[in-house]
Amino acid sequence: MSSSHEPSQPGSHMFDYKHVGGRFLGLVALAIVAFAAVGFGAFSDTKQFAFSYLFAFTFFLTICMGGLFWTLVHHAVDAEWSVVVRRQTENMASLLIIMGVLFIPLIFVAPKLWYWMTKLPGQDILLDEKWPYLTKEFFWIRAAFYFLFFGIAATWLRANSIYQDTCGSARYTLLNRKITFASLPLFAVCLTFAAVDWLMGLDYHWFSTMWGVYIFAGTALSSLCVLVLIITALRNAGYLQNIVSLEHYHIMGKLMLAFTIFWAYIGFSQYMLIWYANIPEETVYFLRRNTETWQILSTALVVGHFFVPFLLLLFNFGKKSPAFLCGMALWILSMHLLDVYVIVLPALHKAGVVVSWLDIACLIAIGSTLAAVFLKRLGDAPLWPLRDPRLKKSIALKN
Repeated sequence: MSSSHEPSQPGSHMFDYKHVGGRFLGLVALAIVAFAAVGFGAFSDTKQFAFSYLFAFTFFLTICMGGLFWTLVHHAVDAEWSVVVRRQTENMASLLIIMGVLFIPLIFVAPKLWYWMTKLPGQDILLDEKWPYLTKEFFWIRAAFYFLFFGIAATWLRANSIYQDTCGSARYTLLNRKITFASLPLFAVCLTFAAVDWLMGLDYHWFSTMWGVYIFAGTALSSLCVLVLIITALRNAGYLQNIVSLEHYHIMGKLMLAFTIFWAYIGFSQYMLIWYANIPEETVYFLRRNTETWQILSTALVVGHFFVPFLLLLFNFGKKSPAFLCGMALWILSMHLLDVYVIVLPALHKAGVVVSWLDIACLIAIGSTLAAVFLKRLGDAPLWPLRDPRLKKSIALKN
């Protein structure tokens, strides 16, 4: 790519760690302290730790999986607009390898979370009917496969993208498209079955055929919100100034609105069908979350996750405002956090909401770890694909 497509200083295509200052070391120190506190909590209240850690792990896992999803979509549809932001979705997706490591603590508390593991054959006819799917051996084999696929796909796509920065060969664009077409079905399968295994499996009596799609909706939306925040932070630091324009924000804003509606549509459809059929094995999930203090959070989720962002994102004026979109991104992320909390914690506190310090500690421990690794990723490669054949059209985007 000719130098005419590169921004003037200070918008270098390489991230300068001077803009991080001591924040990287601060994040590392915070992660160490938080994990020390989490380790203490794991011994003092193992069951609470198990659910708090799963809650935090799921929140960040969905964001990282969303990074891989947007990377796959970019290559699958041969998109032009997303070329300039693709490197950051690749960086987000690369954190899935770290998530595989962070999954290890859940192995040691698995019976506390997925109590079907403590059942013997013949104790529960419903569990017997789900054999051999719900067996410990197959459960761990599936978990290993999920992270193996996520890690290989994310690493391979990012590596090819970075190779292209050096050689400029279009073959890497074509290669990533081939990888994407092979990966998309596996991505859908792995996300769906991981959601079933780790979240629906908290109560193996309950089932919903729309569960995987519901989790996917939150995954795509939350990761898009994080992308908006990352791009804006880089622009505020002097990067991407002549690369990412308000036209790109406009598209990201429209996608935020679209997936807000999609999340609400899937959530309502799942609720409506289960309510209408009124089958005990299905209604138990919503009955628990619509009683006592859980009902307050469920109501807040409906209002905050759909009505508020839907009404505010409906108008064009906000979609081209980085400050406005960042505010909406933070709001939607907080609602996604609440959504994951309402999914996980009622399985432990059936009588009502009980907030634990471990909920916060686990979020800080995992979040600061991922943030530190992400900052390191920023300086490892150019901030956008320098020699992608579609870069010129992406920079000159009009919509």
